[in-house]
Amino acid sequence: MARTENGRPRGLLVSLLLLACLLGLGAQDIVNPLIERRADPWILLHDGSYYFCASVPEYDRIEIRRAGDIAGLGGAKPVVVWKIQKRFLVEDRNIWAPELHFIDGRWYIYYAVGTSAAPYDVRIRVIENDSADPVSGMWKDLGRIDTGADTLALDATTFENRGVRYLLWGQRLTASDSSRMDLYIARMENPWKLSGKRSMIARADRDWERMDPAKLKIEGPAVLKRNGRIFVTYSTNAVDANYCMGLLEAPDDANLLDPASWTKLPGPVFRSDPEARQFGPGHNSFTTSLDGSIDYLVYHARNYERIEGYPILDPNRNTRVQPFGWDADGRPVFGRPVPDGKFPERTFPR
Repeated sequence: MARTENGRPRGLLVSLLLLACLLGLGAQDIVNPLIERRADPWILLHDGSYYFCASVPEYDRIEIRRAGDIAGLGGAKPVVVWKIQKRFLVEDRNIWAPELHFIDGRWYIYYAVGTSAAPYDVRIRVIENDSADPVSGMWKDLGRIDTGADTLALDATTFENRGVRYLLWGQRLTASDSSRMDLYIARMENPWKLSGKRSMIARADRDWERMDPAKLKIEGPAVLKRNGRIFVTYSTNAVDANYCMGLLEAPDDANLLDPASWTKLPGPVFRSDPEARQFGPGHNSFTTSLDGSIDYLVYHARNYERIEGYPILDPNRNTRVQPFGWDADGRPVFGRPVPDGKFPERTFPR
């Protein structure tokens, strides 16, 4: 069995997590849900501070929270940095899934938004702030990112590998409401413009990704770089109790634009857990402890299964955080969603 530098076995040991909770180990306690009624959560650790943004229930603004530790984000004051905009004869509608990134000395937020004419037909846009502090200074609209097709596009994230910056996002194949949504990747010329053609690297083609034939989609990509590989988690199915996470991987020296470079794990890596009363976990991001010794999975979930009406309009997707480990083959292991309540931040080593 592979071991860490201090000799402890790698991997997510559920028994160790529960034991640590009972013993009360750790420098601080995180209480789940960390932030209620915040979906598509994104936490960024930058220069010793944690920054948080997510979809708000009203879908009308972008907020940023800042704290010195993860637990502090729950009580941090949200600062509104962007609101729905008027654009000629239409107005924005449905601001979804904002992500905050610091690239080449500037702050960028990627988000998806529709219009008053077509509220759910969203496209990816980006805003920029050259201030040292993203909760101050002026945010400038850099416009819509041309993703190579004029169809619904959302959940953009960006990462750098071997000196090249990439964009990952979900996009419908056609303009039809029943069209499938696939995962695409492209190189970036700069933080607001793609360079060259996009490549489709994943499609909902497994039984567990096709629980609702009318919602064949892959969305919400998030990136981990470790052990010589690029790992991409994604979410699939409708945003109800069937929502779950899958995992792709590629060698970090491969051609990431070649679909053949990517391997999809055969089953979900994180899913609903009725015993823990956590349903529809997904649209995740990743962060670490301040010293980098603990990896954290950041995600949303509901604490009930039955949803009345259209799931996207149900506001009770709550932001949650829990640590995860790595198996002997060097892959992330997320385990199961933990129940609501406290658990110690420091539970096992990276």
